[in-house]
Amino acid sequence: MSTLTSNFQHKLEQCLCPPGNGVFTVNTAKERKEQLHQTIFGQTANIDDLWKAYLHELPKAPKAVILGVASDCGGGILRGANWGPLFLRSSLLTQYPELTAFDLGDVRVIPHLLSDKYLNESTLANCRKALYHNENSEYCVSPLSITEDVLHDFYAEFPDKGIFGIGGDHSVSYPLTKAYLQAKKKQGKRAAIIHFDAHTDLLVERLGIDLCFGSWCTHILDDLHERHHLIQVGIRSSGKPKSHWEGTFGVRQHWADEIKAQGINQTIDNILAQLANEKIDELYVSFDIDAIDDSFASATGTPEPGGLMPTETMQILKALAARYPITGADMMEIAPFTDSSGQGEIGRDKTLQVGAEISAFLLKEMSK
Repeated sequence: MSTLTSNFQHKLEQCLCPPGNGVFTVNTAKERKEQLHQTIFGQTANIDDLWKAYLHELPKAPKAVILGVASDCGGGILRGANWGPLFLRSSLLTQYPELTAFDLGDVRVIPHLLSDKYLNESTLANCRKALYHNENSEYCVSPLSITEDVLHDFYAEFPDKGIFGIGGDHSVSYPLTKAYLQAKKKQGKRAAIIHFDAHTDLLVERLGIDLCFGSWCTHILDDLHERHHLIQVGIRSSGKPKSHWEGTFGVRQHWADEIKAQGINQTIDNILAQLANEKIDELYVSFDIDAIDDSFASATGTPEPGGLMPTETMQILKALAARYPITGADMMEIAPFTDSSGQGEIGRDKTLQVGAEISAFLLKEMSK
């Protein structure tokens, strides 16, 4: 497709906003936002108009497309991952200026909302009026709902492109992976999800809410060809043993202590052996930064000791990419302003450095 359809163009302009603007504030992080806009657009004025004009280049853009979803309403331990998209973009542009990904912008986020299914008609109407100046608008208003809706249209128009999502808490991966998996099924392709995380995210619900950072995996299982096509790596913080999660949900897990005991090479061999038997065509990598040991990734809501080292993570990713195309990915749970470890800016910068390294690798693979 050489041009955007008018309906999709209008949806993008209404439901998204320029990169870095997904967090609704007046003055907070203003300088960082302006630096990002200066780098992307060459100026800090009239950004909305420049971004809308830039959207017309999407059909000719590289395969890898960035989408920020600055929502932490699906979290619940330490908030702050809504700043991940802004800070990670800045790190990528500074450390990896050679990247050629197209930045679609940010989902417009009302910070109190999660999914439209939790809202009554009065609230939906009020939020449509606030976002779209039309209480009868057909568009969604919650970040998870907007993301899924936009991406269904995105994959329909651009089946050869892939989304790299930047969160946000890990509930954001629910619409990212759901839209991806459904699109791949329509294309006749078998896709697996490689999920790096310290936690299983396999709750059925959390305090009555079924979509959140601790449950999103559970609700995409039926969109996979087989449930064991969800492969989890780095798990180490769980109230139940590995046998419970694999037996109950049918997923495959590689816990951090197992990886350290048997070594990275054996872990890689085990993952590749499983993928080979399943005739997988493509991979989606969902990455929670807390998969990385807290000595390297402390700026997150739930930093955990005993995790993967960055070098170990890159070994796994490179081995996977050597065998399978990575056509979708995300980076979640970077929370630059959190300081539960007491490391302050040092912890933030180390976390962003590791997150940027992994993100840059995934973006380059998606661009192939």
